[in-house]
Amino acid sequence: MTQKIYALFIVCILISGALFAQSGKNFYDFTVKSIDGDDFNFKTLKGKKVMVVNTASKCGLTPQYKQLQAIYEQYGSEDFIIIGFPANNFLSQEPGSNQEIKTFCTTNYGVTFPMMQKISVKGENMHPVYQWLTQKTKNGFSNSKVKWNFQKYLIDNNGKLSMVISPRVKPNAPEIINWITQE
Repeated sequence: MTQKIYALFIVCILISGALFAQSGKNFYDFTVKSIDGDDFNFKTLKGKKVMVVNTASKCGLTPQYKQLQAIYEQYGSEDFIIIGFPANNFLSQEPGSNQEIKTFCTTNYGVTFPMMQKISVKGENMHPVYQWLTQKTKNGFSNSKVKWNFQKYLIDNNGKLSMVISPRVKPNAPEIINWITQE
């Protein structure tokens, strides 16, 4: 009887491990569409620190684009990148098309960091990248909810979620700059 229980226990461990491996998508496993419709493969980000931020053009926090661009210009290189995901989830503050969003960002804020196509960052249509960012079972770090536009997710240079930053915290806040610059 003990051998049967032991065998059953081993089988359960193997099955749960296989299920976890299937659902355990890595940050680098994602490919998304850029704002221009091209594939953007996260494998190209290996070794870089990444800030993922949901953006909106008609929000009280929209001026954060200026600070995002400034830190991208100062720290963006082989070691750090910002990826913007426009989203219309909060009071319809991102109503434009991808082309309108791109024009708005470049004209008003000179945005040069990669912007992706507009997605949903919450609810039933939540994009798989944001499912990974917000669910501990997928990211291995913590559960979170996207509270508003300009919430920041910081991914370390090994592809691990390491910090979730409130939308109201400015992109140039000391905790973000320290995270970017620490080895």
